[in-house]
Amino acid sequence: MGSMSATHWIIIALVFLVLFGAKRLPDAARGLGRSLRIFKSEMSEMQSEGGSEGGKDKTTQAQAPAPELPAAQQPGTPVQQAKSDLNKA
Repeated sequence: MGSMSATHWIIIALVFLVLFGAKRLPDAARGLGRSLRIFKSEMSEMQSEGGSEGGKDKTTQAQAPAPELPAAQQPGTPVQQAKSDLNKA
């Protein structure tokens, strides 16, 4: 009762085929494979950077701090920016 037999997997595959169509399933599987490959490469890159630098990120060390903007030029909250964009239109 706890395990799935071959007939269960066939029924599930048919349901997916009916719901998504024969064209979309290979595209979705391809996209999922690419995403997993990118995720794995990024994780291995992060682990290699962490081991060689003692856990510090290269980008934070190389970048200088951003200059402070005067109070009149500092951006507001996203809601305030959206309201000002609507007022301009």
